[in-house]
Amino acid sequence: MEKYADLPMDLADASLVLLAEYLEQGRIFSVDQRDFNTYRWKNTHPFQNLLLP
Repeated sequence: MEKYADLPMDLADASLVLLAEYLEQGRIFSVDQRDFNTYRWKNTHPFQNLLLP
């Protein structure tokens, strides 16, 4: 959460980031496009939002 201090991260976002790191994959389903276009799992990997085409 400190890394993204300028982009408020709520508990749900933080949970998805931690879960992606634990499962070692960044496929998520979220309506939060702006944040998950910025967040990275494992510090470098972009998320793949399954909600978007």
